[in-house]
Amino acid sequence: MAFTLSEIMAARRQQRGGRTVVDVDEYSANPTQAFTFYNINQARFQPPHVHMVDPLPHDAPKPPGYTRFVCVSDTHSRTDAIQMPYGDVFIHAGDFTELGLPSEVNKFNDWLGTLPYEIKIVIAGNHELTFDQEFMADLVKQDFYYFPSASKLKPESYENVRSLLTNCIYLQDSEVTVRGLRIYGTPWQPWYYGWGFNLPRGQALLDKWNQIPDTTDILVTHCPPLGFLDWVPRKMQRVGCVELLNTVQRRVQPKLHVFGHIHEGLRHDDGWHHHFHQRLSLHGQLPANELAHSVRRAHLPEHMIRAAPPTAPPLRDPVYV
Repeated sequence: MAFTLSEIMAARRQQRGGRTVVDVDEYSANPTQAFTFYNINQARFQPPHVHMVDPLPHDAPKPPGYTRFVCVSDTHSRTDAIQMPYGDVFIHAGDFTELGLPSEVNKFNDWLGTLPYEIKIVIAGNHELTFDQEFMADLVKQDFYYFPSASKLKPESYENVRSLLTNCIYLQDSEVTVRGLRIYGTPWQPWYYGWGFNLPRGQALLDKWNQIPDTTDILVTHCPPLGFLDWVPRKMQRVGCVELLNTVQRRVQPKLHVFGHIHEGLRHDDGWHHHFHQRLSLHGQLPANELAHSVRRAHLPEHMIRAAPPTAPPLRDPVYV
């Protein structure tokens, strides 16, 4: 009996010590090809693997016993005009600055201080250059024209840049438990024009995703998983991470996945301004006897979710919205 490489690799995703193991995908280096293959052969981006959630008005009432999550990303120091919806927990999925300059971080932190949410959780993105210490160590050794403002910084001005975020919980390959929900945040993404937190596709990124606990309820990444708002029209390419998709669907299966990064993924015909200020309000009302899994884009939406009892059986497939 003959087996295809896909079948062989799928067979390797087995329970080892009670944990599903995800290997480097055979299409890891070519996400556009990966999307075509998995869409045609496994329909991983449509029902029943995908359950769409219809948007509701942002001011819709919150049912008793639910926690409303207000999720944003890629604000790039342009928060002055944002009118935030009400909610309980705020999540920012990275790129809150242009270059991660201390002045930008201080401005963002001041804005966070004006928000009324009980809990505020933030991760970095590729634009938070100073949060990636290895990147900065290499950058300051050269007169790199692409990031002149950042490359001229002295190490003592950015070594403790994370400490400037006093009005939130900053996550970087770490987790926090909020209202009984375990939230894990990680900033990494496939190489994208040599910015911060860039890693080669394949094993390097998979090593980061392997740090995500199986028990994660809410996953916050900067980059999208393959196939979800990761299309870049000018390049005619998918740029989402295949290993992240496999980790989310086959191992972690979080209730909610928040991400950002690819602006074109949510761009509309009337351009950036509409894209930046659009709001979505999605109510994920979870029955008390089951968990829901969802993966969604971050750019200024809000999502409301209720934790189910620990004994609740999980659904087989994530919900993408």
